[in-house]
Amino acid sequence: MNNYSINQSKIALALSGGVDSAVSAYLLKQQGYNPTAVYLQCWHMPGCRAEQDRHDAFKIALQLKMPFEVLDFTQQYQERVMAYFLAEYRAGRTPNPDVLCNQVIKFGLFYAWALEHGFEFIATGHYAQVGKVKINNNSGSALLTSKDLQKDQTYFLHQVQQQQLSHILFPVGHLLKNEVRLLAQQASLHVAQKKDSVGICFVGDINVQNFLKDNLGEKLGEIITADGKTIGQHQGIWFYTVGQRHGFNLDIKLVKKYTNWLDKTGNIPPLYVIKRDPDKNQIVVGSQLQTETKTFQVAKLHKIIPEIDWGGVPLQVRIRHTGKLVDCKLQLNKSKLMVKTSQPLQGVAEGQFAVFYTEEFSVKKTACHDKTKARYLCLGGGMIV
Repeated sequence: MNNYSINQSKIALALSGGVDSAVSAYLLKQQGYNPTAVYLQCWHMPGCRAEQDRHDAFKIALQLKMPFEVLDFTQQYQERVMAYFLAEYRAGRTPNPDVLCNQVIKFGLFYAWALEHGFEFIATGHYAQVGKVKINNNSGSALLTSKDLQKDQTYFLHQVQQQQLSHILFPVGHLLKNEVRLLAQQASLHVAQKKDSVGICFVGDINVQNFLKDNLGEKLGEIITADGKTIGQHQGIWFYTVGQRHGFNLDIKLVKKYTNWLDKTGNIPPLYVIKRDPDKNQIVVGSQLQTETKTFQVAKLHKIIPEIDWGGVPLQVRIRHTGKLVDCKLQLNKSKLMVKTSQPLQGVAEGQFAVFYTEEFSVKKTACHDKTKARYLCLGGGMIV
């Protein structure tokens, strides 16, 4: 980390109880800082790992001799993240609650709390980097991909504001995951081998279908072919997303009557959701090829560095976390952007986020580590519509 007079600065570290934030705390202490560990309480339901995570976070704080605080954002999480999650599924879209969680909770409420309480920086265990970049004669703080592209989390962070980046630290962004675990072992951190959190941000690895059933119930509807023939029944449009290839209740007699899909042995081949129609409560299924597209629209575009002309740099896009980055071009279509990719993408679903990157940039000065090397600059993104 650069010695640019922040050694005496106040840093609020989001300590989740996992290995990445634990090593972030360890690195900050090693570099002479004295961060305050803050555990963010956002979800507390039977079966979730919140209690264990909080216990682990407190134990880490004790070991590293850090002040420890707990912020309870349970109500805000329920009202602003989980309500969005359920509303989007009910509307037939595929939400990404981790994007909103970072925007609303970590880099919203937590970030605001930290600055209001005199902290100059917040730090998290995200795999991302912050750097000063110059691009097309514009310069400023920028969000960069992490060294470990398999763990890179800039997709989830693409809604961050540029002015926030000069107050954000990602201490493990310049490391590979195995290097992080090795540091945790060397520091005798008890979470060195703790499994990574998966699933929904702060909620964990829940059965999404059961969760949706508990909260939205069931609503029977038709499964149809692309030409409108009914061949089965679904339990609720929110249980399906574009590209999904399981969970269908098909009537083989209707499939045989209206399609030529059956193979020589009379079996139905793999089928995929190619479209959802929430107004008619219908699911359209077809072949894998029908799930692929090279064009889609994006709305509510957020630019991390507003001054950068996206038309003046080579662009790549991904439509899911750690998804493949593909070359693309943008074309304005009224208030929306039409994205045209160089190769087909599978499972482009309304409600998900398209996040844009470029390799055309140069790092002038880093704000997280002297050895920062990033392949991509995250420009921002928007919602697929």
